[in-house]
Amino acid sequence: MLTVDFNKLAVKKGDTVLDAGCGSGRHSLEFAMRETKVFSMDLDMESLRKTRFTLAEIKKKNNEHKNSGYLVHCGNALNLPFKDETFDRIICSEVMEHVSNDKKACMELCRVLKKKGTIAVTVPTYFSEVIYDLLTYEYFSTPGGHIRKYMPGRLASLMRECGLEIYSVKFKHSFHTIWWIIRSVAGLHLDDHPLTRGYHKFLHLGLMSKFMRRSESFFDYFFPKSIILYAWKK
Repeated sequence: MLTVDFNKLAVKKGDTVLDAGCGSGRHSLEFAMRETKVFSMDLDMESLRKTRFTLAEIKKKNNEHKNSGYLVHCGNALNLPFKDETFDRIICSEVMEHVSNDKKACMELCRVLKKKGTIAVTVPTYFSEVIYDLLTYEYFSTPGGHIRKYMPGRLASLMRECGLEIYSVKFKHSFHTIWWIIRSVAGLHLDDHPLTRGYHKFLHLGLMSKFMRRSESFFDYFFPKSIILYAWKK
């Protein structure tokens, strides 16, 4: 399940790319499939182990991706361990709402992006975050969870202040808005609740159904879970 459109990000074979806050590696895997040199970074070691395993398997089993390379490592978005202008493309997906200083994180991402390089920053929509906050106190009080809500204009202004020029704005994952509503009602800590399990199966079916993917794209205009801002470095 990709949040970022790799074609809109203009990813090319041989690019050096950063997946900042890679989680379990969904975007890193797509980077590898497109034969880039991908650096996958996160603070969570369990997520990094899953990412490394997935990237190693795709490298081993698919000879057509033999030109891709990867490095999985622990790192902090507030102090990126890279030289200036290292990366052609950067994805920072569902990270900015977690960090203590979002402007510093954005400045760091801009610093390591090459001139005229592209970046995609995704955050939860303000609309969806307000709903979850109203439904349960757990959503914004869980350690390591979200600490701020973003209006699109606020995030765009922050990125511009750091030297990035927005060229596209998109919305995704309307079906996941419903998923988090169900979780908020049933209990964020209750993954085995019948409603939670049932809807999770529905989401998995959606990954394999062209009709469901098209349906979700339609509803993305009304109640998306994520907003994606695409930008290039001036």
